[in-house]
Amino acid sequence: MNRIQPILVVTVEVVALAWLGGRLLGGQRSWPRSLIAGLLGLAMGIPFAWLITNSPERQFPPVLPAAVGALLMTLVALAVMELLIPAGTFALHGLPHPIRATRRRLGRARRYAQVTLIAARHGLGPNLGRGHEDGAGPAMAGLRPALEEAGGIFVKLGQFLSTRPDILPAHLVDELSHLQDGVAPAPSADIEGLLTRELGRRPGEVFAWFEATPLAAASIGQAHRARLTTGEEVIVKVQRPGVEALVARDLDILRQLAGTAEARSSLARDYHVRDLSQSFARSLAEELNFLVEAQNINAIRAAIEHGSDIAVPRVHRNLTTSRVLVMEWLDGVSARDSAAAERVGKDRTELARALLRCMVRQLMLDGVFHADPHPGNVLVLRDGRVALIDFGSVGRLNPLQIHALRMMMLAVQRRDPGLLRDAILDVADPREDTDEEMLERALADFMAQRLGTGMTPSAAMFTDLFRLLLAFRIVFPPAMSAVFRCLITLEGTLTTMAPGFLIVDEMRHLGTAWLFEATVPAGLRSAQDELAAALPALRRLPRRVDRIGAALERGRLGGNLRITLDDRQQRFVAGLVQGAILAFLGAAIGIMSVLLLVRGNPGPVMFGSALLFDVLGYAGLSISAALILRVLVGIARARP
Repeated sequence: MNRIQPILVVTVEVVALAWLGGRLLGGQRSWPRSLIAGLLGLAMGIPFAWLITNSPERQFPPVLPAAVGALLMTLVALAVMELLIPAGTFALHGLPHPIRATRRRLGRARRYAQVTLIAARHGLGPNLGRGHEDGAGPAMAGLRPALEEAGGIFVKLGQFLSTRPDILPAHLVDELSHLQDGVAPAPSADIEGLLTRELGRRPGEVFAWFEATPLAAASIGQAHRARLTTGEEVIVKVQRPGVEALVARDLDILRQLAGTAEARSSLARDYHVRDLSQSFARSLAEELNFLVEAQNINAIRAAIEHGSDIAVPRVHRNLTTSRVLVMEWLDGVSARDSAAAERVGKDRTELARALLRCMVRQLMLDGVFHADPHPGNVLVLRDGRVALIDFGSVGRLNPLQIHALRMMMLAVQRRDPGLLRDAILDVADPREDTDEEMLERALADFMAQRLGTGMTPSAAMFTDLFRLLLAFRIVFPPAMSAVFRCLITLEGTLTTMAPGFLIVDEMRHLGTAWLFEATVPAGLRSAQDELAAALPALRRLPRRVDRIGAALERGRLGGNLRITLDDRQQRFVAGLVQGAILAFLGAAIGIMSVLLLVRGNPGPVMFGSALLFDVLGYAGLSISAALILRVLVGIARARP
């Protein structure tokens, strides 16, 4: 018992020092790191106390300098660890098995070397980081085969980039859009095991019949045809076993490559390559979670009018998990198979018109839309309806983006470059030095070339628009880029379904007031459009005129310059101000503490032989050290 008591006392002291040191420095840090600092602080506090108590000028009870010294040394130890070994460098939580951890690191290193060698073999290596201004240097010709050879999420990355015509040139977008995500099917035993774990029963107990050979297999999952015990035929989409670990490994490599590109290339920094990789990672995380796809299907299905000629498969919620998606089987043929679609007997122009009506409603009213309506994702059913399938890629627009999209369509219809510029800047991410007047003139030239008299606008005009915006370093958010890519893809699908289908004329016949009307009769509709565009400014005009008049009357008319900062910039400025204040206070308290310690009059005796000014001086030095170390730790955390 006598031996255990000192161990308990030391343990309590170390825990107390670790907790108090962490609180004084602020922020969150792991307990192992704090306990190590507390142990070092306690060990170094003992010699500190010995030096103080053995000084002939000052006599303290040994407990006080030991406590102060231990706390100071704990703070110093925490600050040094934060500066030399930033939090997160070594994840101690969870304590992974050393063999498994080493195996994972070796596998990641091998994969990184493999990707790098593939890039070099296809001519991408020597050009990494140089940043060609047109976004596609000579080596970019090898991008597609390099991504296909790398496989895994790199094929998905190419497909993701093909939806960003606002940052990539048209020929590269077209090249990447042909990437095929086809892989060998997973073993049947692995699929059966995953279904058993996810559904809680063996496939034979859930399905009356299950086709072991998949209809299609990709890097994330594969689709099987099956029949429920109730007799209903379904499609079972199953995630490939073990794919999550492979995706995590490749995403880590992709983040490293994005960081390297931004460090070496100004062009990569202009287009926020690191943020783009994060956006891709979020998109992939949604694709890995089949519950998200089920929600997408239900959202589109709910938005489609009852009795519409568009069908969306029904999801079996009781059989759907994050790794298994069971949905209704739709009996039809692919829209790209024109001969088979012809045999259905439905007028193909009517089918195309129904699909167009559905997609425009999704974009302009609902804000939830199928982002990849290529012919393979559109079926012509035996009953004469059109069906949308594969909802892994669904776009969502917020109200501001929907309004901006309507204004863009109205600007194109009216050939108004000023309105188009304002609508673009409402949702785009321009550079700080963007010249808005030059942008408006460039848009006016664009409209003269693509929307002049006798010209028929088409969705392909977005390719030229993106090239123009690329020159001004203007980047759309992913949701808006998905809209324009969707329209380009939709036009190709409609012309496949009904050759000679004129999307602009059909939109006019459908009464769509927002999208590409080639001619608009003067009169009521024109007045309504003008009023819709001017209404926000008209609402604000009386209030502003009243304020200007009041200011003139009082002789107080002046200008006001307001700098708007985003959340990240506000946090940065607040951190600078807070750090400056803490550093000033720490320095001031430290100077006053030194003056108390060196002054001739030591002050009255407080208790025992402890002198007042000595106690205040050492306490002040402790506070000063804590404040200054807190500033240093904050600087260390703010490092990129």
